[in-house]
Amino acid sequence: MTDLLAATESDNSYDASSIEVLEGLEPVRKRPGMYIGGTDERALHHMVAEILDNSMDEAVAGFANRIEVELHEDYALTVRDNGRGIPIDPHPKFPDKSALEVILCTLHAGGKFSGKAYQTSGGLHGVGASVVNALSDSMVVQVARNKEVYEQRFSRGTPLGPVEKVGAAPNRRGTQVTFHADPEIFGKHRFKPARLFKSIRSKAYLFSGVEIRWKSAIDDGETPTEATFHFPGGLADYLKESMNGSTTYSEQPFAGTVDFQEKFNTPGKVEWAINWTPSRDGFIQSYCNTVPTPEGGTHVGGFWAAVLKGIKAYGELVNNKKAAQITRDDLMAGGCALVSCFISEPEFVGQTKDRLATVDAQRLVENSVRDHFDNWLASNNKSAGAILDFLVLRAEERLRRRQEKETQRKSATKKLRLPGKLVDCSATNREGTELFIVEGDSAGGSAKMARNRKNQALLPLRGKILNVLGAASSKLGTNAEISDLTQALGVGLGTKFNVDDLRYDKIIIMTDADVDGAHIASLLMTFFFTQMRPMIDQGHLYLACPPLFRLTQGAKRIYCLDEAERDLWLEKGLGGKGKIDVSRFKGLGEMDAKDLKETTMDPASRKLIRVTIDEDEPGETSDLVERLMGKKPEKRFEYIQENARFVEELDV
Repeated sequence: MTDLLAATESDNSYDASSIEVLEGLEPVRKRPGMYIGGTDERALHHMVAEILDNSMDEAVAGFANRIEVELHEDYALTVRDNGRGIPIDPHPKFPDKSALEVILCTLHAGGKFSGKAYQTSGGLHGVGASVVNALSDSMVVQVARNKEVYEQRFSRGTPLGPVEKVGAAPNRRGTQVTFHADPEIFGKHRFKPARLFKSIRSKAYLFSGVEIRWKSAIDDGETPTEATFHFPGGLADYLKESMNGSTTYSEQPFAGTVDFQEKFNTPGKVEWAINWTPSRDGFIQSYCNTVPTPEGGTHVGGFWAAVLKGIKAYGELVNNKKAAQITRDDLMAGGCALVSCFISEPEFVGQTKDRLATVDAQRLVENSVRDHFDNWLASNNKSAGAILDFLVLRAEERLRRRQEKETQRKSATKKLRLPGKLVDCSATNREGTELFIVEGDSAGGSAKMARNRKNQALLPLRGKILNVLGAASSKLGTNAEISDLTQALGVGLGTKFNVDDLRYDKIIIMTDADVDGAHIASLLMTFFFTQMRPMIDQGHLYLACPPLFRLTQGAKRIYCLDEAERDLWLEKGLGGKGKIDVSRFKGLGEMDAKDLKETTMDPASRKLIRVTIDEDEPGETSDLVERLMGKKPEKRFEYIQENARFVEELDV
């Protein structure tokens, strides 16, 4: 601890000039969803991640070895570290403000842009801390630097005064942030100790050089009120705990770490751990710069590519010709994997960083893991043989099921009484097929011309389907829309539903971007959640994202999902010549086939949202569905009262 203090106090490279400002403050409070993905419980807990990630960046960079997280009685939360401390000297670009104030009150301001202060970091947009400040009714930041303690207070993004020196700190250094989420934004949502505990523990696994201390004044009866996390074994320890004693094909997981600097002369590293089991479904949890990436990304693609090539090469080496049939899906069937990479200037999809998009990450991870996997297989013949046999069996089973599906699908139109309005595709097997559930015949007409006949099918709905939570079970079997849906999908309802019987790979709800469209989508999701839950669990259900606006300037054309995106493009321009023409789509039926294909149906250019259920809080999903769609109108009214204030510009 004292060595770390002495080494870093003399490092003057991290000062106010390290903090780079890209643009001024924007109305975060007006549109919180643009920055933290909403105003629900998930978004609330994302605020903690934003602050914790800054402390983890200090630890990964080698300037901190301890982080403390404390939940207070009033649900305020404190994160403190023993890092360098946020600079408090005047900022070169804003001489009348401290660097601390610039960071906390200006979007796109931070030490992550230039690469001078951090080689790798989880925070990269310079948005996190300022967004948390804007969405907190109280924030207090204390910085211990140069043996002095400095403090500044904020409320809803506004400084309550300048940085002040509040005392001496001869044996203390680092940053302490205490914030209380604003109830005007998050309503009755509160931090949950269990959720915080789980995410904090996973952070400690991701970097073996840090110790994280947890303390909570809120006792939920399940979560320890105090704990210390330090895991020298890193991801191998994490995997062992996650698999919870399951039988595995290898006594020890395939685990390792590669430093990119040593191997490729580029900053960063990758750490991984994987094992296969017959006892449970496989999973993969991935991270970039300690930030969870639940939708995976390029680092995950590189990892699976390395493992797939390695196992196929091993199969060829031992003369097992069936190994050539193994696919990534077979690897994932019983493969339990953890992948964590650290790279400089990562590119994520969205501010909440759910998926990594950095192209180089695929190459770096694949080349790092591949060499180690080849050596591991060669030196663990018993484990390698057991894993190969298991994967070959999975591949054979998959091929057998596909053959059965092809036979079933070829005769499906003859054997099944498919609904008359279904426009089916010509593919003979399920893999890669898509069913678009569209709203009305007018949208169906455009979609019919825009679709790919080979793999895209359409089912127009006559209107709003039955609310299955508010209806007697006897009505389900006689409702025309529900009957059409089940026949088109080739499945039964409730306990009779079998996900293997699904006739399509992706089920895509495609409704207008208005209130009625949102209601229809909600009714459909409620139907699938209550009657076909495994379809959601296995990732078959999606929402289309049709644009609300089309902007045209000369030959340039841009589609915008909402008013905020429209305003952004109007401000920066499209790069064409002349006036920007703005067209608003009142519904999918108003789009011509070209617009609909390019924005909503073509996999190369469209955006889809995969419908998922929060694995951390599955009960919350059921409760929310019941509140919104159930028989008790008072619960629905209560929810609307809590959340209606966020809808300020409703266009009906």
